[in-house]
Amino acid sequence: METEARRGERENPWSVEALVRGASLLLERRIGSVWVEGEISGLKVHGSGHVYFALKDGGAQLAAVLWRKTAAKLGFTLEEGQRVVCRGRFGIYPDQGRFQMQVEAVEPAGLGAAALALEQLKKRLAEKGLFAQERKRPLPRFPRRIGVVTSATGAALRDIVRSVERRFPTPILLSPARVQGEGAAADVAEAIRRLYDRPGVDVIIVGRGGGSAEDLSAFQTEPVVRAIVHSPVPVISAVGHETDVTLADLAADVRASTPTAAAELAVRDRLALVEELGLLEARLRRDIRHVIDRRRLGLERLERRLPDPGRQLARRRQQLDEIGARAESAARASLAGRLRLLTGLERRLASLHPRETIAHAKAALARLEPRAEAVMRGALATRRRALETLAGRLQAMSPLAVLERGYSIVRAVDGTVVTSAEAVAPGDALDVRLHRGELAVRVEKLK
Repeated sequence: METEARRGERENPWSVEALVRGASLLLERRIGSVWVEGEISGLKVHGSGHVYFALKDGGAQLAAVLWRKTAAKLGFTLEEGQRVVCRGRFGIYPDQGRFQMQVEAVEPAGLGAAALALEQLKKRLAEKGLFAQERKRPLPRFPRRIGVVTSATGAALRDIVRSVERRFPTPILLSPARVQGEGAAADVAEAIRRLYDRPGVDVIIVGRGGGSAEDLSAFQTEPVVRAIVHSPVPVISAVGHETDVTLADLAADVRASTPTAAAELAVRDRLALVEELGLLEARLRRDIRHVIDRRRLGLERLERRLPDPGRQLARRRQQLDEIGARAESAARASLAGRLRLLTGLERRLASLHPRETIAHAKAALARLEPRAEAVMRGALATRRRALETLAGRLQAMSPLAVLERGYSIVRAVDGTVVTSAEAVAPGDALDVRLHRGELAVRVEKLK
């Protein structure tokens, strides 16, 4: 103590680390492990799995940390604003000099951990639509086979078998499973899935007898709920007593209060069916008699209204003879008219025969042919004289005719015609075009 007092003096001060660690150790020794109740605030789950939050109460808050191993053992999920009771030890976080609680256990305030976990699971599954009423399917009226998931030695199986045999004997296929204890949830889910592909199973009963909340816990799990929801055939849930409502009941297509009630829902009562069939038969016989009586009365009324077929046949035969006579007369008149029309058309056709037209055209052509030949000769002679005149004029104007008289055409190397001596200089090369052939010359001098 004397040494520690001297370290507190100015000449021998504490280091920050030593002071913080000493204070943290003092808090841990003096306060120890305590329970603290408060509201979760600033909840953060780190990637390492550690959980950081603050406990709020009134105007104060306490920083807290829940290590990964402890968090993994919680039976429920921590949520923002949730009121909890935490047990832990107090200390100071050296890196920030912050007072905090290292939580060793967490329980929900008021509601038990198991109940809270169940409520959280129920809410989560409901939000995913697994309990939705619109996905519920009707039960088959006459199932070929009933699948049953329960304990092979339990009273639930005996109750189901007795009820089915009493009401309407139907084959039962048992898919046995443990219904309580460790691993029961996985066992029940697997037993349900085993019935998916079994031929002839049209409905499944999942159930067990009554028990405590812990005994029914296997039917309060997500694997069982999902196995029921994914079943290809309707599922009847019969878990516990009438007052027990499990998650399996909410997921099933139909809930039964007991296994016996489930069997009664799965099959019809054959005695009631026989009675119903008797009533239907009597009603059908009565309806058939009424229909026959109504048809007989209608037939009698039609029979009274129906005339004598002999008289009807004679009248129809006479009408047919009259129609035949009128048709024959009309056909003769129509044929005569068409013959007269044909004769007139023949006379008109003979007057318009093309032989006469062709003969007249040939005579006219013979008269016009000499005249056309004379006109063509005259026109041809006129065109020939005009052409000869134009040829003479063209010949007179042709530069070749000029060359023939002794003249020539002088061009420079670039092809331009030289018309003046001033356009060239001594030494220039020139091309001279004569009447016959060309000359390449060079200018010696200008005159």
